[in-house]
Amino acid sequence: MKLLKNYAFLALLLSLVFVACSKDDDNKPSSSSHKVYFKAIASSGSSISVAVWGYDGKATTASSLSGTTWTSPEFEVPAGTIIANAAVSATGVNASSTLKLQVFVDGEMKDEGSSSGEVLSASVSYSF
Repeated sequence: MKLLKNYAFLALLLSLVFVACSKDDDNKPSSSSHKVYFKAIASSGSSISVAVWGYDGKATTASSLSGTTWTSPEFEVPAGTIIANAAVSATGVNASSTLKLQVFVDGEMKDEGSSSGEVLSASVSYSF
């Protein structure tokens, strides 16, 4: 049941990110391809459980994860890409537990999202 809640939350979160960004008139497609990956880091004792990542409505899900770190495979987004985004959920051990999610584009960290508490959910996006 808890895993189902995580999936539902991540699906909702990603759909909100895609919808919110699609209404932004300032977004222009990337003029070249880029290498992208995401990295999640949870505090000691926490456990990352689900990750969803992708670009422009194309999403990949990894479930049944464990541990305090997760890194997506590096992937190439083609020219014309508007946004890359990800969401990760984890379970913390107490109210001071933390989760950071970073997006790397062409080897450089561009943005970071974070969460704290016993129920952890972080998201990050990068507009090209």
